[in-house]
Amino acid sequence: MAFQEIERKFLVAGDFRGEASGASRIVQGFLSSAPGRTVRVRIRGDRGYLTVKGPAQGITRFEWEKEIPADEAEQLLALCERGVIDKTRHLVPAPDGHVWEVDEFHGDNAGLVVAEIELQAEDEPFVRPAWLGGEVTGDRRYYNSMLIKCPYKDWK
Repeated sequence: MAFQEIERKFLVAGDFRGEASGASRIVQGFLSSAPGRTVRVRIRGDRGYLTVKGPAQGITRFEWEKEIPADEAEQLLALCERGVIDKTRHLVPAPDGHVWEVDEFHGDNAGLVVAEIELQAEDEPFVRPAWLGGEVTGDRRYYNSMLIKCPYKDWK
């Protein structure tokens, strides 16, 4: 399915766990991590996905995603560029109807925790939870495709 993704990303500065409604492990790699057009292979739980993302225009970008069999996703992961993203995604419902996706990274990106919110419009208002830290929307260092090349452990 293709659509325009409008997303804002923030660091997490407090404890969100008591508000989380569920969590799943995600492992993903990139067939292409070229700026402006990434091709991602993801396994989330027992499901596989192939995703293509286009260049950002502000905080909006094209996204196409298709569910694929998990065994095919495993085979495609073997073809991906070097490195893998391993994270646990926590879903945190907000009182305004939005759902925060809080990613707790593992491996070379351990210690990094970011929250994302998808919006219907770039100027759509939303409630900032108390545990939310500074905004990092547009900071390429926090893109998953960049965390493979320059992991969080090397930032210091």
